[in-house]
Amino acid sequence: MAAPATSNAPFVPPPGGDTFGHPTALWQLVHSEFWERFAYYGMRALLAVYVASTFFGMLPEGEAKAEAALTYGAYTALIYATGIFGGFIADRYIGYRRAIVIGGLLMAAGLFLLLIKDLRWFLLGLSLIVVGNGLFKPNISTMVGRLYAPEDVRRDSGFTWFYMGINAGGALAPLVCGWLVGSRFGYEWGFFTAGIGMLIGLAVFQWRIARMGTIGQAPADGNGAARVLVVVLGALVAVPLVYLLLSQKSLVAWLLGGMFLALTVYFIVAGVRSGDKVQLHRYIAMLLLFLAKILFWGMFEQAGSSLNFFAKDHVNTPFDFTLFQSANPVFIILLAPLFAWAWPKLEARGMNPSIPRKFGIAVLFVAVGFSVLVWSIGALVDGNGRIPWEILALAYMINTMGELCLSPIGLSMVSKLAAVRDTGLAMGAWFLCTAIGNYVAGAVAALAAGGGGVGGIEQYAATYTQIAVVGFAFGAAFLLFAPLINKLMHGVK
Repeated sequence: MAAPATSNAPFVPPPGGDTFGHPTALWQLVHSEFWERFAYYGMRALLAVYVASTFFGMLPEGEAKAEAALTYGAYTALIYATGIFGGFIADRYIGYRRAIVIGGLLMAAGLFLLLIKDLRWFLLGLSLIVVGNGLFKPNISTMVGRLYAPEDVRRDSGFTWFYMGINAGGALAPLVCGWLVGSRFGYEWGFFTAGIGMLIGLAVFQWRIARMGTIGQAPADGNGAARVLVVVLGALVAVPLVYLLLSQKSLVAWLLGGMFLALTVYFIVAGVRSGDKVQLHRYIAMLLLFLAKILFWGMFEQAGSSLNFFAKDHVNTPFDFTLFQSANPVFIILLAPLFAWAWPKLEARGMNPSIPRKFGIAVLFVAVGFSVLVWSIGALVDGNGRIPWEILALAYMINTMGELCLSPIGLSMVSKLAAVRDTGLAMGAWFLCTAIGNYVAGAVAALAAGGGGVGGIEQYAATYTQIAVVGFAFGAAFLLFAPLINKLMHGVK
């Protein structure tokens, strides 16, 4: 079990009691996040293909896909990187609730701007989504952690149910935004539909907000409307900066690297200054696990870019290729209850893998998933350069099993390893690791989709082989060093 939080403030449970064994407020947050993820995955399912055809169609096909993959990687990187600032602002300035509402409204506005078929307006829309997501995403996850006492063994299970809600929205989104709307009326109307989903998510969040009790409220000195105005103005000022970064994508790598270095220094210094050796060790363990997250996401997040192009051009499928974007969240929905059930059962028998081992297993799963694709390209490709759709679905399932070993466990891990004062910032750092992984994934996807100069299915095979080799090597390394990392966690499970 997690050690008690290092705070003098006693835990105050939310009102309303429990529903299905968890705080009633959990299910409201699950439903709100369902619609926010509907918005994100709905536009993500269309983004890379739409950008390639609409804004880079004058280039050779491979170059157009490569440019779109880099744009996709920079956008998805920034959308998670801004969580650092959103978590800090909510922790210290306006509280989680107000940050979520402001962020959601900015995201909806950005999604509606994607209707305009002009690259400048499109990048402006993406910039609004990036800034808004930074205020929304880390803070709703932090609120889930605040529903449970530090020693509550239901926390991992609660985050897994939250993760199921995320992926329920992600499963529905490509079906509605991609197939039902986008493929029939134009992909830009798929973006519009995603914006409607975002507004529904905000409405759900505000509905019966009293169920949250004091969780997520502004700090004692942060209730003034002036602070809200400052945050709104600051967000609007940040939009041109994000626009610049999306226009000059190579700058994103330097920004992400600098942010990760600054956070590393912050957590180490915070641990030293606390005078608590246990907390310092936990921060070191957290940073090591952050590296595993970056590696995992750099491999895994081919889904919205190179695997989307691969499905379009090299997979025999009886349905629209965008529906493969539902594969990962559908498998989450099917498998998450099994994983949520399995962890406590394994714990009772003394067989539950430690968090570091789960991270290593996650990386190995993704390596296996890409190995399946490489094998199919060599053994099952037909005369048209296509493989059976079932193989890609199988690869998605294997990759999803890896995700279930890392992502929901990681959300819970951050909330337990970080000191209470820095929980929001640490959650933002967790999403920064996703950001770095997404940027790496975009660069890899640019090579896979034809940016490496070879092109065709052979280019995918070569790139996916490299992903698999790196995954097997680092997955094995994390399994080997798991006991050392586990010692640094001082009993956090």
